[in-house]
Amino acid sequence: MSYRHVPVMVSEVITHLNCRPGLTYLDGTLGGSGHAVAILEKIEPGGCLIGIDQDIDAINNAEIVLPRGKAKAHLHHGNYSHFPNCLAALNIQAVDGMLLDLGLSLYQLESSRRGFSFQKDEPLDMRMDVRSETRAGDLVNNLDQKVLTDLFTTYGEERWAKSIARRICARRLHKPIATSRQLAEIVANAVPRSKWKPGRHPATRVFMSLRIVVNNELERLRQFLDIFTDYLNPGGRICILTFHSLEDRMVKHAFKSLASNCTCPPDFPKCVCQKQPRIRILTKKGLKPSAEEITANPMARSTTLRSAERLG
Repeated sequence: MSYRHVPVMVSEVITHLNCRPGLTYLDGTLGGSGHAVAILEKIEPGGCLIGIDQDIDAINNAEIVLPRGKAKAHLHHGNYSHFPNCLAALNIQAVDGMLLDLGLSLYQLESSRRGFSFQKDEPLDMRMDVRSETRAGDLVNNLDQKVLTDLFTTYGEERWAKSIARRICARRLHKPIATSRQLAEIVANAVPRSKWKPGRHPATRVFMSLRIVVNNELERLRQFLDIFTDYLNPGGRICILTFHSLEDRMVKHAFKSLASNCTCPPDFPKCVCQKQPRIRILTKKGLKPSAEEITANPMARSTTLRSAERLG
């Protein structure tokens, strides 16, 4: 199997995770295993990597490409939000570093045949975990116009959501919308050509919103952000790579809340909440890829890296 993917901001991730020999790290989104390989190289000898991915193709690829050196690698097929179960199965209480890369892989776009790309003519699937029941085609062909409009607005921040939903509903009256290319053409015809943004297909936000809902991405991220500090050793680091504004805002606000102390109203005479900061934010504004990396890998241009350290 050829699982093609170019990992983003690898050196920045390794630096902010503070990878060292003998420590234990969690990569919750293996993808093409580019970050995992780099982590394993830094934690030898005696280190341990727990790798998770909901795409079985990523797990199969990891079994091939991960080096078998002096650091152990444990692979788990599932969503990263269930990482406590993976740690419990290994009798690990907490780890020294965590990584989430929330982007799509090149393999998923180009070779998975699941309709992630509007440039291909593939079944409207978009499931990262093929064991899931709901496909993108189910949403496109069964949700009513208002629900589709809300979906594209909420998860895609799509300005033309109402027009797109109306076109979809009119088209499916005659025949179900079956492929990614059919959907992309409907969306393109619903958006005035004068409003197309240079370098971006008009269906980009619609495809993103469908993928988010099919894979329950924002809820999974919320579940992770609610609990990750409980499984991070004092001094342990977390790095999260985001690729669109919705997930980046979630990470930013979660980190800010975890890094704050008293949350009592300012007119309270003394603190009653007794809240203590759980983390120290290492990337105040979020890091972006270098110009050189974006030139070499245009998919990296929308990446934001946020990192934090667990306090004792």
